[in-house]
Amino acid sequence: MAVGEQYGWRKSSYSNHQGACVEVALGGAGASVRDSKEPASAVLTVDSRKWTAFVHRLKD
Repeated sequence: MAVGEQYGWRKSSYSNHQGACVEVALGGAGASVRDSKEPASAVLTVDSRKWTAFVHRLKD
């Protein structure tokens, strides 16, 4: 089960209103990411250590 199914999906406040964004769900052992235009399609799930590293790299 994807993290989002347990904890809920969130969109960035920076996303546009045309649906060109991803949704993220944080919780438990990591984070799940999906395409907001196709929520029933594939979900990428990573452990919390890798997600934290990814977010820190975005801020650098």
